[in-house]
Amino acid sequence: MIDMAWIDAALISARPQAVGALLRYFRDLDTAEEAFQDACLRALKSWPVNGPPRDPAAWLIMVGRNAGIDGARRRAKQTTLPDEAVLSDIEDAETPLAERLDGADYRDDVLRLMFICCHPDLPATQQVALALRIVSGLSVRQIARAFLVGESAMEQRITRAKAKIASAGVPFETPGPAERAERVAAVAAMIYLLFNEGYSAGGRQDDRARLADEAIRLARLLLRLYQTEPEIMGLTALLLLQHARAAARFDADGEIVLLDDQDRSLWDRRLIGEGLALVDKAMRHRRPGPYQIQAAIAALHGRAARPEDTDWGEIAALYEALERQNPSPVVTLNRAVAVSKTDGPQAALDLIAPLEPRLAGYFHFHGVRGALLLELGQQAEARAAFNQAIALANTPAEAAHIRRHLDRLMLNGETR
Repeated sequence: MIDMAWIDAALISARPQAVGALLRYFRDLDTAEEAFQDACLRALKSWPVNGPPRDPAAWLIMVGRNAGIDGARRRAKQTTLPDEAVLSDIEDAETPLAERLDGADYRDDVLRLMFICCHPDLPATQQVALALRIVSGLSVRQIARAFLVGESAMEQRITRAKAKIASAGVPFETPGPAERAERVAAVAAMIYLLFNEGYSAGGRQDDRARLADEAIRLARLLLRLYQTEPEIMGLTALLLLQHARAAARFDADGEIVLLDDQDRSLWDRRLIGEGLALVDKAMRHRRPGPYQIQAAIAALHGRAARPEDTDWGEIAALYEALERQNPSPVVTLNRAVAVSKTDGPQAALDLIAPLEPRLAGYFHFHGVRGALLLELGQQAEARAAFNQAIALANTPAEAAHIRRHLDRLMLNGETR
């Protein structure tokens, strides 16, 4: 009997291609989703008995297409059945589908699906939710729990996104090179945002933490479609190198463990090796972009066997290069941390002082400032900065991390 775990993995793997192709046929997200679900149900009944098909994606597309057409015919009892041209824009259904599933079909269908989920008319939160539902196949309940919102609220968010896409009259043809480049950038940004949602979760927040795994899966999928694009290599490498430290980032109580204090034996060397290889491959193209630079920074951390082996001078230089490409006060704040390692805390404080008006509501600004002040022995000022950081903490783990600094101050006699 066929392994049910294999069937589950095959359905997950085939989903983007199958839903993308069905979307091309039916030109409606809901219809494509329903057709794919029907095909999955039939696969769960058929495959354990008859064995796996030669091409699971092709099987699901053909069965899903037939199920969708059957559904349209049933509904035609009350309404006029649309012309076949509306239901499908490909050749006759009798043509063996597997023979038509070449690399170009796969690429265009999956890209079209990702482009639609990341349509520019949608806010970023709706793009992420829709991609998780349509491309990844997560349930509304799973997505809602991951984003800490009610199931009905998430259902409404996804429904609004679908309605906006329908009303916008999104073309289902593959866009030209210029538009494609813009849309790929939007897809990459969505994946990066999704990863950060999972990465910022505490060690025990499994529902949110799994978002990081899903972001990596989508990044690998995008890299499969753009195998020679250095920025997509950089994005994938960045996520892998960051995620490699997941097991060491929180202690048994779910509290944050800083990079210098992490047990590096817990780092996932397989992910680090994969990420380093992608960084090296991307850099050989000599077209550095923001994702590549961030990946190069993560690579320097990944290569350091001990905290004292970290090349902070090179990290500071990379952050300076990132500032030139993508000016941001948050990038400057990160550069300041590297500068503090090479030139001392006062140099870092001087660097971040002009950032305060723009980062007054940012948790990490006050946390970094407090740590630098503490290094300089300015305990009263450090305590004030830490208190501001606690007030702005996004998670209990962030607040607990800052409270440990305050405990150090109290032990040193600064109790007020």
